[in-house]
Amino acid sequence: MVDAVTMVAVALLVGGVVGTLVPLVPGGLLSLSGVYLYWWTSGFGEPGTITIVILTVLGAVTIFAEFFAGALAARVGGASWTTTTIAGVVAVVSLLVVGPVGLLIGLFGTVFVVEYLRRGDANHSARSALFATVGTLASSAIQAMLTATMLFVFVVSVFAL
Repeated sequence: MVDAVTMVAVALLVGGVVGTLVPLVPGGLLSLSGVYLYWWTSGFGEPGTITIVILTVLGAVTIFAEFFAGALAARVGGASWTTTTIAGVVAVVSLLVVGPVGLLIGLFGTVFVVEYLRRGDANHSARSALFATVGTLASSAIQAMLTATMLFVFVVSVFAL
């Protein structure tokens, strides 16, 4: 029989996977919450230490991707730190006002405009804006894969025996 704590832990892990696809929902934190809740209620015995370390690393990478992947992609595309900071703020405000499409449009537009004002090169500006936007989209895919892996590892480790 599956107890209530196990159901809540699995629900948090499933919520983590779904949360990576919904803006402003911390998927990695939800997943880690499910893992640690179960671990804590098992008296820190289940899942084992190696599994906890693996799940913690996956969760930490997910959180890192959530907060920094778009900015790192913009930097790889040639944008300055100033540009990525301004674009991050505009993207969050755009997300809150218009939604996910606003986030992408705000991000692309801000990186393009700020980089164009900074360097006067439309090709460079477009490249930086494209990298930032694709990086943000790729970040969601990476987060979904990481949290799905966490869910799989957790379920296998808890229900295998």
